[in-house]
Parts: sequence; C-alpha cells; structure tokens
Amino acid sequence: MLFMSKNLFNRPVMSLRSGSQIAVAHEPVINPHNLKIMGWWSSSPQKPGRLVLLSEDVREMMPNGLAVNDETALSSTDDLVRHKEILDIKFQLLDKTVKTQRHKLGKVTDFSYNDGLFVQKLYVSRPVTKIFSSEDTLLVDRTQIQEVTDSYILVKDTEVSSTEEAIAPAGAIAS
Repeated sequence: MLFMSKNLFNRPVMSLRSGSQIAVAHEPVINPHNLKIMGWWSSSPQKPGRLVLLSEDVREMMPNGLAVNDETALSSTDDLVRHKEILDIKFQLLDKTVKTQRHKLGKVTDFSYNDGLFVQKLYVSRPVTKIFSSEDTLLVDRTQIQEVTDSYILVKDTEVSSTEEAIAPAGAIAS
C-alpha cells in the first residue's frame, strides 16, 4: 500500500507512556542514497534544539500522529553518530529538479511511500511550457531513477528518438 507524503509533515508525536503530545515531527529525513525515510526533524518543548525522531523508534503511525514509547525516542543530532553523514546532507526531495539525459522534466511536487518507508513514486510537475502539450504531472517510479544529487534527480529517458528507431532494427538484423 502506498501513502502520500503529506502524512509525513507536521505530525504530533505522542508518548504511549504519558499519553500526551511530546513533540512535533516537522519534516522527513530522507536518505538520498536509497530514498528511505530514516526519520523526522522534530522539535519538543521539553528538549531544546533540533531533534531527530528515527523511524525505528516509531511504534505506530496513526491518523492523529506518531506513537513512540516516550521522550527518549527524540535524539539530538550529536547523539546519532551512525546517521551523521545523512543528517548533515539535509536532503530535500520536494522541489528537486527531475531530468533525463536529454531534457528537464520538471520538479518534484509530491511523493508516495510504502509501508517500509521507501519512496516509491515521484510526482513531477512539468514546466509551464510543457503543460499545454499533454499532462501537467508526470509519475516517476523509483525503478526509473538512475541518480540522486543535491541539485537534481536523473531518471531513465523513456522517449526514443527517430535516429534510435532507425538504428535499432538495423542492429537487430546484423546480430
């Protein structure tokens, strides 16, 4: 089952031990190497500074928030040595440019994820010049992604040019 990214932003963090809200999970922390949602950048009135709620510390994702055991599930970035490299990147998936080897497709406006918290599909809004041609939003599956960088996401080009069509049959006959 796939879920939309809006379920990941500005979620209350609820303590199962106290039965009350202990923090707010503002935005997801995404590993750009495998597009896994590692956790959330969070804030809490009890703990100063920017905190991280790791996805493995979330007991349940409920409609009204994220359930954790208690406030010990919230960690400072200094305490998460194993995840420091990914946290320092501060990767943002939304508004990232999506392109092929040939041309720019647009920007990520939304994404969906699965139960394992892996990003499965990117919703890409096309530039204004392309909107009038056919569709205003492209859907890109994770299997089409070739490279993720700080400035863009490179995806496989599904279009075949006329020269490639002319070459492909000739190459197929020769072999």
